[in-house]
Parts: sequence; structure tokens; C-alpha cells
Amino acid sequence: MPKRILNVVTNVGHYDDPSHKTGLWLSELTHAWHVFEDAGFEQVLVSPKGGAVPLEPRALKFPNYDKTAKAWRADPARMALLENTLSPEDVDSADFDAIYFTGGHAVMYDFPDSEGLQRITREIFERGGIVSSVCHGYCGLLNTRLSDGSYLIAGRRMTGFAWREEVLARVDKLVPYNAEERCKERGALYEKAKLPFVSYVVVDGNLVTGQNPGSAKETAEKVAALL
Repeated sequence: MPKRILNVVTNVGHYDDPSHKTGLWLSELTHAWHVFEDAGFEQVLVSPKGGAVPLEPRALKFPNYDKTAKAWRADPARMALLENTLSPEDVDSADFDAIYFTGGHAVMYDFPDSEGLQRITREIFERGGIVSSVCHGYCGLLNTRLSDGSYLIAGRRMTGFAWREEVLARVDKLVPYNAEERCKERGALYEKAKLPFVSYVVVDGNLVTGQNPGSAKETAEKVAALL
């Protein structure tokens, strides 16, 4: 049986201010997808509500827009996958060996409080499967509790998009909260690279987290190696 990965994507298309668009940071999906595909894994897309996934406009501009993202957008079959994602209620966690949370600022809105995603994450983690995220994807881990009531990330080494990176990206006034700070409030042992926007990945047991868009490939490679 090939290993199976559940890729989590967003349904949100804008910040609190509807004139500021956001969505899935496409390369965070495509870089990982290629790694998992090359490893022979089966992949499924899920989103908090199911259905269509908006794309982050900033991710489709140079230098963020790379060949994997371009190839995905040029492939009607791949784009169709982003129109028809599963909802958490459609997912049996026992079917998956790992869950991978993609990012983009949109996920700050719909990932943290999805009880369905929390259930799937908890079940995969507690039976020794891999829980992973890249960039803002760690917002999907902020409120996930284990069966004993403790936060999944409490006491665990991890990373995710840093507040300094929010400031440098000039979205610190747009985002709904400081994800790095919330992560620390949950008891996580948050780490980040010395320089912003360079690839940085932390592995703590079966928890694998990458800091920013440039970390997606390395994050997926660490997940693949563990599997």
C-alpha cells in the first residue's frame, strides 16, 4: 500500500478588509506535492469547508511564482483539484499516514477553529502518523488539543512564519493576530532561522514544521524521509 498524504488548503480569499485578497500560497502546495509524488505517495486535498480554493495573488508574481506553480496552473486536471477539495467530514483519518498544512495568510482565518481538521490532526498524531505544516500552515495547529486536553504543540519544538517576516512582507497591519506569539502562548518551543525568508525546518518526533514559503520542499522531504 502506498503512503497517503492529506494536504490541507484554505477556502478564504481575503483579509478582514475584502479589498485585500489572499488565499493559498500555491508553491507551498506544489513544491510538497512534487516531493510526495516522486516518493510514490497518494495525495488528497481537504479544506475547512470543502470545495473551491482561492489563490494568493502575491504568490503568482516573480520571484514567488516558480515553474512548479506555473505548471500546476497550466494543467486543467490539477486546477480542478482546487475546485473540488474534500471537507473534513469526508475524511477518515485512518486512511492517511501524514497531514500537511499549506499556508498563505488566508489560513489564519479558517484553519485554527476547524473542529474537523483538529479531529483529523489529533487522530493522525496520536497513532504515530506525521503532522506537518509550512509557513502559516501552523495556524492549523494552534488550537488542536490531544485526547488528554493538552495542546498538541505544547512543549514541542516547531517553527512557522515569523512576526519579523510579517513586518518585512508589510502585512503586519492586515493580519488578524500574531501567529508566532500565539504559538508561544500555547507552550510551543518556537524557533526560527537567523535570517528571514530562508528555508528552515524543525523536526520534533512526528511533528515537522517549515518556517516560510521557501521551506516547503525541505519540509516535504523531511516528511517523506520519516515515512
